[in-house]
Amino acid sequence: MTAGSRKVAVVGVALSDCGRVDDATPYALHAQAARRALADAGLGREVVDGFASAGLGTLAPVEVAEYLGLRPTWVDSTSVGGSTWEVMAAHAADAIAAGHANAVLLAYGSTARADIRAGRRTGNLSFGSRGPLQFEVPYGHTLIAKYAMAARRHMLEHGTTIEQLAQVAVQARANAALNPEAMFRDPITVDDVLSGPMIADPFTKLHCCIRSDGGAAVLLAAEEFVRDCRTAPVWILGTGEHVSHAAMSEWPDFTTGPAAVSGRLAFERAGVRPEEIDFAELYDAFTYMTLVTLEDLGFCGKGEGGAFVEKGRLLVRGGELPVNTDGGGLSAQHPGMRGLFLLVEAVRQLRGEGGERQVWGPGGRGELPRLGVASATGGWFCSSGTLVLGRE
Repeated sequence: MTAGSRKVAVVGVALSDCGRVDDATPYALHAQAARRALADAGLGREVVDGFASAGLGTLAPVEVAEYLGLRPTWVDSTSVGGSTWEVMAAHAADAIAAGHANAVLLAYGSTARADIRAGRRTGNLSFGSRGPLQFEVPYGHTLIAKYAMAARRHMLEHGTTIEQLAQVAVQARANAALNPEAMFRDPITVDDVLSGPMIADPFTKLHCCIRSDGGAAVLLAAEEFVRDCRTAPVWILGTGEHVSHAAMSEWPDFTTGPAAVSGRLAFERAGVRPEEIDFAELYDAFTYMTLVTLEDLGFCGKGEGGAFVEKGRLLVRGGELPVNTDGGGLSAQHPGMRGLFLLVEAVRQLRGEGGERQVWGPGGRGELPRLGVASATGGWFCSSGTLVLGRE
């Protein structure tokens, strides 16, 4: 990370049971993922002196740490929507590098799907009506509508077509078909996407992420712990974070998201260029998020995202830049704040644990990828966290 500081690696990753999980609580999913991540690393929970969690309990992460039997001396409860986990991972890496913690566990779990089916909650139309949001709520600006407006602006300014946006969903599903853990694996076509029920113009149902249950956990540790781990380390090479706006009226440009800043910082700090990246795990609550984040990270020019995605470039098999190799939130799983799942998949790819969906490096089959990026977006393009990850 910083000259003279400790290197930081991801040494353990895991998912809990995901998809349709009707018989578990969010706490249980946290615990299941955490146990699996520690087992993946080959370390006991006694080494964990840092814990980060958000989205559950009155005193997150205090309640979850207690449930897991942890008494950490470093904690983080940053909550910035879907990008929470990339931002937390950046904070944890800084803390470990500075010697404030040795091993930090990030954990998340949600029964968003099961809760609705059981009537324990309903679909929320708004995040609230106080503060700056009070000026938008009367006009019916739901979360989905805000993304839909941004997509329409990109279409107006850059000529992006609805068919190009649909390609994002089609290619995500093709990648999910290779993932036995994905919730939806049946192939879809552009026509399937376009003919679905309208949710928020221009988004039909398949332009939007699925709703699932599930959890994930990631264990970060200082370099001296790596020799005791059962898995190969994946190093955190560079991080970046950025917040943009809360009110849509304060967003200067609907066609540029906060990843334009967080990505630039992460690449600069890692000392790499976008063209060196072998694959990308990007937050995809909606198809437009994938397209504009590709532009923001520099994988194509501003306004060129539509042409970039329509050529099959996002596919694991044959794509120039495989994106969301597990199927993403559009097809694999999306239990709420999905950012931690991006890190799990990125680490698995760099280790060569992708199975049928494994990405190969520039040398072709048999050579593992060297560099990957995980970039998550929170709120309605309000925040972003980006991590560049690499193997030795």
